[in-house]
Formats: sequence, structure tokens, C-alpha cells
Amino acid sequence: MKFIDYIEEKIWFIIFQVTVAFLISIYFKLFGLPNKSLIILDFIWSFITVAYVVISYLIEKKEYENIVSIVDKLDEKYLIAEILKKPRNFKNKAYYYALKKSCKSMNDKIVELESGLKEYRDYIESFVHEIKTPISAISLSCDNKQDKLIKKQIKKIDNIVEQMLFYARSDSVEKDYFVKKVLLEDVVHIAIMDYMDSFIQKKISLDVYNLENYVYIDEKWITFIMCQVLQNSIKYLNKPEKIIKIHSENNKNNVLLVIEDNGEGILDHDLPRVFEYGFTGTDRQKQYSTGIGLYLCKKLCNKMNLDIKIESQYKKFTKVKIIFPKTNLYRQ
Repeated sequence: MKFIDYIEEKIWFIIFQVTVAFLISIYFKLFGLPNKSLIILDFIWSFITVAYVVISYLIEKKEYENIVSIVDKLDEKYLIAEILKKPRNFKNKAYYYALKKSCKSMNDKIVELESGLKEYRDYIESFVHEIKTPISAISLSCDNKQDKLIKKQIKKIDNIVEQMLFYARSDSVEKDYFVKKVLLEDVVHIAIMDYMDSFIQKKISLDVYNLENYVYIDEKWITFIMCQVLQNSIKYLNKPEKIIKIHSENNKNNVLLVIEDNGEGILDHDLPRVFEYGFTGTDRQKQYSTGIGLYLCKKLCNKMNLDIKIESQYKKFTKVKIIFPKTNLYRQ
């Protein structure tokens, strides 16, 4: 809040004070008051006016800065009306009333939207759990009949349904998040077994080593992320000799889980966008791409205070690194 802006706001008050001082001077001049006394009178009047303007500016500036500070520190800005003190100024009371009403309307709308979102999320979770039963039954039937074509399509459906479930839960990870000490070898083993049929059908060689490191994480969520990365690797492996390498590295400040494939890679100008929602690339096979898998991986990693990075060279390799920062739990 600049002083010049405040002066502009008080300009009519200042003009009024100058006019009053001028009229009073004329009035006393007509009654023969000496010029020296008039000058002293005008000086006192001007001093009081200037002092009032300066002091009122300092008071209002402090209130202004206090309000700005409160708003900047508040995460949920629509709750500002509940925190601000009710003003004494008649004009400001009208603004406060308008702010109070608008914030209440916004809060009511947010509650309504959150309630609707929760119902939708609950429905999605219920649907996924219900649909998994017939999917499992069909998959088992395919195993018995050795129908690999249908089983392959069922696996795609199962992946999409699983993705739908985790997408629905991605905004409330903390409600379904259980941290425990997990061996990376176990996580990788579960993910590999989930895609074993794809590895066999596409004749993919696996090079898995150095996975004896422990991390503190929710096993279910990190397994899902691992599966999404593997799914991408399998999808874009198009060379005669297909290789996926998986290993971990125990560093001073973190533990790395590295998944590398020798697939077609990612174009340099696409690399910064791979974690964007719906991005499928400009030069990759898109027939089964949704652009959601890596977006979900990044979103879930952020929720769990992990990091995920991708390195790639077009037509040569793609390397995904999941970074587990070391906390005090690692030192216990």
C-alpha cells in the first residue's frame, strides 16, 4: 500500500481541510486578526491535518499488511472471512458482509462437490471390486482351455480396471496408505509374476540383480507403480533381442529402483512431457496408449514423497528411476 495511493483516496478530505482553513483565515481577517496570528493558525491547522493523514495511513497500512499476510499464509483462501476481524468502519462493514456471504456460498459449493466426488469415488471402487470377480473367473477359464488370445485381452481389461481403481484413490492416498519395511526384491517379484505371460509371449529377457535393499513404503502402491512402468516397457519393446534390466542402488541419501529397457525410447522433445495427463508421445505406438499410466506414477510418487525420473535415448533405451529418500526410519 503506497502513500501516494492513500493520498489519492483521501484527496477530498484534504481539499475540504484546505478549504475550511482558507475560509477561517478570511473570517478572522475580516475581524482584524494580525497576519502573524493567521499564519500560526494555518500552520497549526495544516500540522493537525497532515498528522492525521500520516497516522491514519500508518494504521491502515498495518491493517492492510496484516490482512495480506493472513491471506498469503492461508492454504484454503475461501476461509478468509472466518479469520478476519469484523471491521468498525461503516464502509468496510459492507465489504466484510459481501465477503462473508461469498465465502459461505463457496464453502457450501465445495462441500457439495466433495460429497459428490466421494460418492463417485466410492462407486468406482465398488465397481472395480465387483468387476474383478468375473475377470478372474474368465482368466481362470482361459488357463484351463489354454486360450492365450482371450487371456491376453482379459489381462488388458484387468490392467485398465486396476488403473481406474488407483486413479480414483489417487487424491486420497493417505486414507489407504500403510508404511512398512519392504524388500525391493519382493515388490519386483510380484510385478514380474503379474506380467510373466507377456514376458514369455514376447520373448523378453530379464536381467534382475542387486535388489536386497529395503525401503519404507506402502507395498500395494509401489507395486502398482512398478507394474505401470513394466507395462510401458513391455508395450514399447520392438527389437529382436528384448531386454529389461531391473536393479537397485543404495546411496547415502536415497535408494534407487531402476527399470531399464532397450525399446524404441522417447524423443528428446517428448521427454519433459511424459508425466503429463493424457500425453502419449508424438512418435510412439498409440493403439493401446491412454497417457494415464506415467501420469499416475508421478502423482502417486508425489503423494508418497518419492520421486520418479525418466532418461531415454530414441531408438536405444528408456530408463526409469524411482527414488526413495532416506528418512530417520532408515537409521533405526
